[in-house]
Amino acid sequence: MSAIGKLSTFTLLSSTALSGLMALPAIAQDSEASDIALEEIVVTASRRAERIQDIPYNISAVSGARIEDAKMLDSAELLRSVSGVAIVDRGPRNAGAVNSIRIRGLNVDGSALGDYATSAAATVSTYLNDTPMFANLLIKDLERVEVLRGPQGTLYGSGALGGTVRYITRKPDFDGFSGHVSASLSSVKGSESLGWATDLVANVPLGDTLAFRFAGTRMDYPGLTDYVNVYELDANGVPVAPNGILDPTASFKSVEDADTYDVWFGRASLRWKPSDSFDVTATYTRQSDDMGGRRAQTVGRDGFGNEYGKYEVGSVQLEPADSDVEMGALEATIDLGFATLTSSTSYYEHEGSSISENTGFYAQNGWLAWYYNYPRPMATAARTYEDKAFIEELRLVSNSDGPLQYVFGLYYQDQDRLATQESFLVGAKAYVDALYGYDVSWITGDQDFHYILDENFKQKAAYGELTYAFSDKIDVTVGARYFKNESTSDTFMRCRSGPDCSQSLNPPSRPKRIRCSSRRT
Repeated sequence: MSAIGKLSTFTLLSSTALSGLMALPAIAQDSEASDIALEEIVVTASRRAERIQDIPYNISAVSGARIEDAKMLDSAELLRSVSGVAIVDRGPRNAGAVNSIRIRGLNVDGSALGDYATSAAATVSTYLNDTPMFANLLIKDLERVEVLRGPQGTLYGSGALGGTVRYITRKPDFDGFSGHVSASLSSVKGSESLGWATDLVANVPLGDTLAFRFAGTRMDYPGLTDYVNVYELDANGVPVAPNGILDPTASFKSVEDADTYDVWFGRASLRWKPSDSFDVTATYTRQSDDMGGRRAQTVGRDGFGNEYGKYEVGSVQLEPADSDVEMGALEATIDLGFATLTSSTSYYEHEGSSISENTGFYAQNGWLAWYYNYPRPMATAARTYEDKAFIEELRLVSNSDGPLQYVFGLYYQDQDRLATQESFLVGAKAYVDALYGYDVSWITGDQDFHYILDENFKQKAAYGELTYAFSDKIDVTVGARYFKNESTSDTFMRCRSGPDCSQSLNPPSRPKRIRCSSRRT
């Protein structure tokens, strides 16, 4: 299922009155298309513009025109159309925290992960133009998407074991004013509501050497997942006790179409090309997502013996999430004649938060006994993640027509990542106080777990490839990469109650702090 579900989309408005819109070329086609289409495919996977059939790598390319024609909405839907690529699609709520893209089956994180950020480097790197970053960005106003299989350590600054996915955006154009405005309605199977989306793309020349381009999207899609056993909550967010706090009776409600998806997206680019040998583009990208719940389905029966239906989840609480991505990049190329020098400078910040349901996890492990069998348990995990990095890459690519070709690059990355979790058994403190008849001293509140992971990664690398053409049919390529990675991880964990900390609800255990660092060259 795609991140939005199975859609039936009806275009309401598509304005092409702005000149030049229909002249936008689709220079990249699907690599599995016909031989005629293959003649038109031009990619830059080897760091120079080449026809896809001339590149000695296993590569696929999908044009921006095909993405738009197929009404593809997210990377999960796009990558499913590329052979040899797999992605775990759990909907937009879990799409941005963990990179679940797999090429040739390689990955370091399990398919079940997605609720929280992990301390691992993905085997598949993702690039937005020349910036290595991973986020659940909308695939809007793209020139093409390139998928490279296999290790990419000698062509890309952020090397990857499994492969690389490159999202290449359309640059501002100096030839004329163009753009389009569109709007759509969508009907999602299993939902009671309609979704809608609006798109705006505008290309504005500001002179012969300066141009501006903007792409913006506003989407509001309905959910299809019903949370059928959600607690009724009081003003303090505690499950309602209709017959008193010591009575086991609870009050439930059903929330239909809980996994809503609300998105704001914008990208602005300014391009300056004062001569044929110098070209610089500044790009700013921003996206904000709000998700109402998890896209999932519970199997089996609930506590009352009722079997869960299609698109139904048995969580006792809603699981909203949000994320925000902001990135600025400055990419410049200088034609030196014998070679092209490229500089890419970028900075991004990616952060998000979510509420996860852990009540079933507590119950399956028998932990609720340590909470005096609190009759209305609602175990909540409030999680956050942050990822921000400064990246600089210099690259020199030969321009000669001779038999010897080369690519040399220098790469630097300084990345900070933060992940937190605050766990609560909501209402447990008040219940135990009522059970004992006084304010028990060994329980200070509902929180039972506190976790902080603070990491820093620094990477310096020099890489390159040399290719010599012995004939029209035989090329020999050698590549090398020298890198120095430094990482520091500071982990803080404090368990306040429960079986992992003590044999009963005793005073909070002492915090555990783990600090480690590593260096690899």
